[in-house]
Amino acid sequence: MTDQLSVDDLVSSTAALLRDNGWAFYFTPETRAKGAELGLDGFQFYFLGRGGVLGDVEPAVISSAFGYFNPSLVAHVWNTARAIVAPREAARVFMACCADHGRAKLAGVEGLAEFVAAAGKVNDAADRDGLALYAGTAAEPLVDDLPGRAMQLVTVLREHRGSAHLLAVRAVGLDTRTAHHAKRPGDGKMFGWTEEDAPVVDDEVQAKMAEAEALTDRIVRQAYAVLDASERQAFVAGLGAVAAALAA
Repeated sequence: MTDQLSVDDLVSSTAALLRDNGWAFYFTPETRAKGAELGLDGFQFYFLGRGGVLGDVEPAVISSAFGYFNPSLVAHVWNTARAIVAPREAARVFMACCADHGRAKLAGVEGLAEFVAAAGKVNDAADRDGLALYAGTAAEPLVDDLPGRAMQLVTVLREHRGSAHLLAVRAVGLDTRTAHHAKRPGDGKMFGWTEEDAPVVDDEVQAKMAEAEALTDRIVRQAYAVLDASERQAFVAGLGAVAAALAA
């Protein structure tokens, strides 16, 4: 029963839903169209929109905050994009696209108000230290309407776990290139890596990846521990309903 979930079960059972749905608006036709209005292609808008919360920084800062991508790809896309639009402006438009996607997909989702309240409580309680990309994203203002705010909170909490996971990957002794190939072996090219760049992913690497997942759970647990039993139930049920609506 969801109302009997421990905090640890809550964290582990919702991790994949946050990961898979927080980026639902990134490359939609509507988001791409907004990027095009700024003069950016889809990939440029993704980098500048997501990373622009950190300001007009050098590519190495974005590479550090994102992880997983080949730094040379990050440098090329980031520099060409920021020559067209100020990063903070792109970030604001990107977060507006996030809200618009929620409005298009989540209106009428059952339990949305309760989910937004619980997710907002988690976000408010989260420790931002060491989680630069999450801290920057969480600093952006949230919209007031429930569908838009719900989508934004899913995206913000995705960055919360993602930033924590980046710390965990490094803490267990892996670089993010290896971690990426371990988790998504078919996506190396999309992230700027060649076949020659592919690392060896053996049982030791997979064991470290499992260790990193467990460490990620421990890092983010503090934020979710503020929820009581009814709020945990609202978070789980609401996130499931949001995921179903986004997939419809």
